[in-house]
Amino acid sequence: MFQSSVESADYSANVPSENGLDPFEWILDDKFAGLRLDQALAKLLPQYSRSRLQQWIKHERVLLNGDVANQKTKVFGGEEVYVLPELAPEQLAFKPENIPLNIVFEDDHLIVINKPAGLVVHPGHGNWSGTLLNGLLAHDKNLFTVPRAGIVHRLDKETSGLMVVAKSIIAQTELVRQLQARTVKRQYFALVKGVVPSSGTVDAPIGRNPKDRLKMAVHPRGGADAKPAITHYEPVSGWDRYTLVCCKLETGRTHQIRVHMQHLGFPLIGDPFYGPKVSEPAFHRQALHAWRLGLIHPISGEEMAWEVPIAEDMQALIDSLGEPTYVK
Repeated sequence: MFQSSVESADYSANVPSENGLDPFEWILDDKFAGLRLDQALAKLLPQYSRSRLQQWIKHERVLLNGDVANQKTKVFGGEEVYVLPELAPEQLAFKPENIPLNIVFEDDHLIVINKPAGLVVHPGHGNWSGTLLNGLLAHDKNLFTVPRAGIVHRLDKETSGLMVVAKSIIAQTELVRQLQARTVKRQYFALVKGVVPSSGTVDAPIGRNPKDRLKMAVHPRGGADAKPAITHYEPVSGWDRYTLVCCKLETGRTHQIRVHMQHLGFPLIGDPFYGPKVSEPAFHRQALHAWRLGLIHPISGEEMAWEVPIAEDMQALIDSLGEPTYVK
């Protein structure tokens, strides 16, 4: 943080450069007279957005005549301006963090991880740190050379279970090809509300919900952003009002299982977006777990598969329902 006591004649010497970004210094021309400081900066630094510049002022990274600046201050020309940029959150996102990883399998080409619920996979708005990507970069510094640190598919933040990560560009390219060819086999357990009477398949395109852009929805006739989505489902065990379903994905659309099961009338317990309005029994996340993952090794060509038990919190939820009335 800058100190307002810095003398205007030598304030630049008191504020070192950081994050590899060099500071900017100007004596304002008379043509800026009458503008607010943030408006003047927008003209001086057109490569940065107005909101970004205002953030720098708010974070006391802009000095006007040696004093901490206010964005609403008007300038008259002749003022000394000093700006020390700071990296945007997305620029800070790709950094290693010591995040524990439950690694199920690892060789020179792949990492298979059992992701816990609550862990975001990739940095994004509202989650620029503390993600699986940050943990991967700390686990293996070579992943800095692979796009997205080798991540080829995602699980929602509150979905637990298996994910595969590529450790080289060659492996990543092959895994992406397999995903596109639908040869990667992914199976999930979902606890849903209602009695699912038999196995079936949902073949229904998914796109953004036109009424709520944060949600996805089935688009029976397709649409501008709707993509093909296929989910196979099979009841595994059941109770009077609930069913544990095994879902097999052919495609990997955002929220696919959650949307498709809701579309059938069997929403996932605990799902804040697509679940029943009153979650009974109460659960703090969508009851969804990726329990099995199968693929062809991108280098050896060997068929491989991994399985993990249902996450402890979800298993406790299932146990709380008592003895099932139906077991496959």
